Amino acid sequence: MYPAYVTKGTQEWEELYGARLNKISILQNRTNIFELAGGLTNTNLALDTPTGRFVARMSSNESSALAIDRESEYRNSCIAAEVGIGAPVHDYLPGEGVLVIGFLEGRTYGPSDVKENLPRIAESLRVLHSAPPFVREFNMIDIQQRYLATVQEKGFRIPESYLSYQPHLARLVAALAVLDEGTVPCNNDLLPGNFIDDGSKIWLIDYEYSGNNDACFELGNVWSEASLSFEYLQPLVDAYYGKHRPEKFARAWLLALLAKYGWMLWASIQDSISTMDFDFWGWGMEKYERAESDFNSPRFEQMLEAVTRPS
Repeated sequence: MYPAYVTKGTQEWEELYGARLNKISILQNRTNIFELAGGLTNTNLALDTPTGRFVARMSSNESSALAIDRESEYRNSCIAAEVGIGAPVHDYLPGEGVLVIGFLEGRTYGPSDVKENLPRIAESLRVLHSAPPFVREFNMIDIQQRYLATVQEKGFRIPESYLSYQPHLARLVAALAVLDEGTVPCNNDLLPGNFIDDGSKIWLIDYEYSGNNDACFELGNVWSEASLSFEYLQPLVDAYYGKHRPEKFARAWLLALLAKYGWMLWASIQDSISTMDFDFWGWGMEKYERAESDFNSPRFEQMLEAVTRPS
């Protein structure tokens, strides 16, 4: 969520957001505002005050089309903070798109950091997944269908071959249902930049897409979002479960494939509605091309079989 500073002036941010920021008591008498890089659906600001540094997440009006519920984000962020894995939550302005959390001191991860810290990441995931239930569900299968309905209704562009993989998706869904073990509280969007390492533990930040989900979705998505090669998925899954679970390994791989296929539609929507200067289409196509390769690989059939066999 906040991997690095971006050059921006305090006065400019005051002009844009000062009226809303003034409604939050802990942000009074602020002396400096910095924009933090990383947000694709919001603006993240670091604010220095006499009592410390805080982060204000300023949301856009585009969230509803992307399966983001700001009230759920706030409540789930509070749950993650209560179990000691998410940043402290200090304030929230319902309906105004402002969430204020603590600034976490530490190193923000890149892909190589994820690769080098898989057991520690698994430990942090277990903490989050052991939290009380979140206030909403997150099912990527349902979300993919909602995204698809949106892009078709609005006429947004999608890859020419996208719909040809819907039968593959149906087979994937059927295979996952065989050994379904329910859901746990998940972040669902753990890009490398959403890990903050303070030296003693790895914090998990940014709960925009949080909800109760299959733990293996989280595992597969962590691996996929870091663009790690195939051999790094098994160590992550094994570290999480404490032993080798072939069916969980297959489940994480298949759910990572589902995520890549679904996030392409997220990118299609953003490409059409976002005012941000970012290549959403290119971002999505990188994921889609990897998903297409996976659908067409012999590994797809192998994983469909493995995910149905209990260990």
